[in-house]
Amino acid sequence: MKGELDNVGKFDFIIVGAGPAGLFAALELSRAGKSVAVFDKGSPISARKCPIKTGASKDCVRCHPCAIISGWGGAGAYSDGKLTLTPEFGGNLERSVGREKLLDLIDEVDRTFVHFGADSPVYEPDPVFAADVIRRGRAAGLQVIPARIRHMGTDRAKQVLASFYEELGASCEVRTRTEVQTVLVEQGRAKGVLLADGTLVEAPAVLLAPGREGAPWMERVASDLGLSVDSLPVDIGVRVEIPDEIANDLTEQFYEVKAIFDAPTFDDRVRTFCMCPHGEVVTEYQSDSGLVIVNGHSNRDRKTQNTNFAILVSTEFTHPFRDPNGYGGAIARLANMLGGTVLVQRLGDLKAGRRSTAGRIERGLVRPTLQQAEPGDLSFALPYRHLTDILEMLKALNAIMPGIDGPHTLLYGVEVKFYSLRLSLDKGLQTSVKGLYAAGDGAGVTRGLVQASASGLVAARDFLDTEREAS
Repeated sequence: MKGELDNVGKFDFIIVGAGPAGLFAALELSRAGKSVAVFDKGSPISARKCPIKTGASKDCVRCHPCAIISGWGGAGAYSDGKLTLTPEFGGNLERSVGREKLLDLIDEVDRTFVHFGADSPVYEPDPVFAADVIRRGRAAGLQVIPARIRHMGTDRAKQVLASFYEELGASCEVRTRTEVQTVLVEQGRAKGVLLADGTLVEAPAVLLAPGREGAPWMERVASDLGLSVDSLPVDIGVRVEIPDEIANDLTEQFYEVKAIFDAPTFDDRVRTFCMCPHGEVVTEYQSDSGLVIVNGHSNRDRKTQNTNFAILVSTEFTHPFRDPNGYGGAIARLANMLGGTVLVQRLGDLKAGRRSTAGRIERGLVRPTLQQAEPGDLSFALPYRHLTDILEMLKALNAIMPGIDGPHTLLYGVEVKFYSLRLSLDKGLQTSVKGLYAAGDGAGVTRGLVQASASGLVAARDFLDTEREAS
């Protein structure tokens, strides 16, 4: 570390959030000789330990903040470590930089992760096999899109992120377990940040990269500063868990099956997200809202007999509605109210209009990897429209994964992606406040690890270019 915080003066650049966007921005700036401070409310990578996973607790103890989604490395990097190397997925960065530049950034991000130890193989399906899957999907109304994917795994990602820290911890002022209260602006320019303990840290440039979990914080800061914000569709759905044999033919080639579906009854866009072969279902605690939601991850070296993935319904709202994150949170709160935590239900029980019980789950053919989930009835939490979309998606997926629409498939709920706002940014990801940048999932720029990392590079390079032009 470069000294203690109380003994250092101004920085060249402050980064709020130590997720992929923040880490890649810090790498770029520190290698250019700039003084950089990185703040994150979560723990260092060595201390990111969920009490459930360590055996210290059988149930979610609502850590503040949650070790699964907060801390050094961010949510996506630590929870699964999946690098999607295809520009069609993971965000909207192409709108800012163009396709060719985005392809170059994706390659650079991949090389950097490999440099720090992410040396796992890249999955890319055989063209003949992929064509057959695409054909079968189209017959059911599915758009299946092949992608190149490098999977680090949750276990290997921890080592990779520790390697990031070895470099950045020596060249930047890194402060984990440190909350940023707000951004300071003077005469239309960024001045620094105010920490929750009242400490003022100054810099002429600030990057906001709080990630999905920090999206509500981002909304508050944007409102305080009068920044222009657009609402994005809110993604709400369930996590599906099936035996490996249902998905193996696909996951051995694709690793992750990315499918998009226009559900016929309501014409809603539905998609698969974050497929975890041989993985496990996990909980996430949203400390700002007090919600427990569901997610999934896969380890590289420790495998289960199940595969899980999310089915998400993207719902677009119109004026005057301006709170998609609040809407998603309200649905998650209903599920928590019913079960005290995440709910789990057999698909057959859902279709029959009855709740799942512990006995029915026990008699099922799928052993749940999230033992803490409460058997219940998702129809009491999810709106009818969302349930209809999800059931229609499962029926369509049966064309490429025979058996998934069967009665023993497990559904966990709810899964909500809290990144449903987008700041108004220029091509360098700078806001209307000079020197104030935003990147990653929390800013609505990206929806995945690789493009979040790339967005950090874009913001850092814009700052460096601006400095060179000024000199």
